[in-house]
Amino acid sequence: MSSIADFFGGLVAKVDPAKTTGMNAVYQFVINGDGGGQWYAKIADGKMEVASGTAENPSITLTCEAADWQDIISGKLNGQTAFLTGKLKIKGDMGLAMKLPSLFLAK
Repeated sequence: MSSIADFFGGLVAKVDPAKTTGMNAVYQFVINGDGGGQWYAKIADGKMEVASGTAENPSITLTCEAADWQDIISGKLNGQTAFLTGKLKIKGDMGLAMKLPSLFLAK
């Protein structure tokens, strides 16, 4: 299993630019625990950039424990189930959360 940092490091290469056309959003990811950290994905004009750290004004913030995030990105845990069971906390634009499976987690 790859690390969470590796996941975010390779995220741009996994995204279809056609899926981000017309979007203007900043996703903040707060992954707590061993192997965690903070990353953000800024989407504008059909392009995405990912960086470690915190964004100034994120459109949405997703907070999760590192073990749960590993399960989400590996497909062992559905993101909606994680949210409904309190393992994934979301603050901000819920519409952006609904786009996550197609934007970032598609394999």
